[in-house]
Amino acid sequence: MTDRRPLRAAALPVLLGAALLLQGCVVGAVVGGTAAVVGGTAKATGAVVGAGFDAVTTSDEETRARREREQREYERDQRRCEQRQRQGKAC
Repeated sequence: MTDRRPLRAAALPVLLGAALLLQGCVVGAVVGGTAAVVGGTAKATGAVVGAGFDAVTTSDEETRARREREQREYERDQRRCEQRQRQGKAC
């Protein structure tokens, strides 16, 4: 059996040097690919956490749609109340 310590010791500086040369999204892709290979569950866990975060937070579009829906409901209730008052009934 051969001793792999010199190979491992040389791999670290090569890896760090490559990371310095590859910047930006290329490094992100390499790290992302490595993380997917090393920990397959990390990707699934990240997706679950991301989905949970999306479920808890609301976007501006969702907030606007909710406010418009609430405004329509309020206006509908006001019209119904006015009709009932014209008929002599309580709202």
